[in-house]
Amino acid sequence: MATNINSSLRIHGIPAFQDNYIWAIDNGQYALVVDPGDAKPVIDYLKRLHLNLSTILITHHHGDHTGGIEELTQYFAPTIYGPDKEHIKGVNVSVNPHDSIHIPQLDLNFTILDFAGHTKGHIGYYTEGILFCGDTLFSAGCGRIFEGSAAELFSALNTIKQLPQDTQIYCAHEYTQNNLQFALEVEPNNSALQHYAKHVDELRFNKHATIPTLLSQELLINPFLRTDQESLQQALQQRFSEIDTDPLALFTFLREWKNIYPSLPIRNK
Repeated sequence: MATNINSSLRIHGIPAFQDNYIWAIDNGQYALVVDPGDAKPVIDYLKRLHLNLSTILITHHHGDHTGGIEELTQYFAPTIYGPDKEHIKGVNVSVNPHDSIHIPQLDLNFTILDFAGHTKGHIGYYTEGILFCGDTLFSAGCGRIFEGSAAELFSALNTIKQLPQDTQIYCAHEYTQNNLQFALEVEPNNSALQHYAKHVDELRFNKHATIPTLLSQELLINPFLRTDQESLQQALQQRFSEIDTDPLALFTFLREWKNIYPSLPIRNK
């Protein structure tokens, strides 16, 4: 699965583990990879296409995003960017939210975004029209809260919502079908969601990836981005009496529900 960014750059998803994607950008000579949890599929890909690994971007410290760093540095000498708030072995350039970085080999610039929530120092990398968001946002879902707070993850998602709607979102996992089951539980009468679920079923039946996804699509179908929408609020009010419709409160409720899904939360009396 490859997508052309322009006439000289393309993005390719390298499958890893059971459902991870390691994203690679290359220009036919140099490559950048995002969150290489496993070195072997990356090395195989680079060797097959005769690419030199110049850069690694790390969003957060979890092993399925960082586990390949040590072995990759035995074969290559990449510049490795990672969040300053997380101590990740192998990172040689620490970055903070609002920093900008330039990748000379690919002539790409990235802005660093604050995505705390899933982990305390989680960051995202944004270049025009493209977002690498790690485990912050998934298609039709969002990451679990392991170290941060619901308020922090909610803020991260609101940052994503402010990006141009044609932004292609490259997350790190193929969780879309499972997420859609939950989203349909939350908002069963959402026609855009119903249509998207059928489309995703077709993609997965044919063994195609559902990532990248478009922000414009996610704003229509992702319940974690829609807590400010009256239709979602009404759907939850019909099901759970006296629910707090404040967007952050709704987000917190949904995230806690998703944690135990498919079990139902206790209905308010």
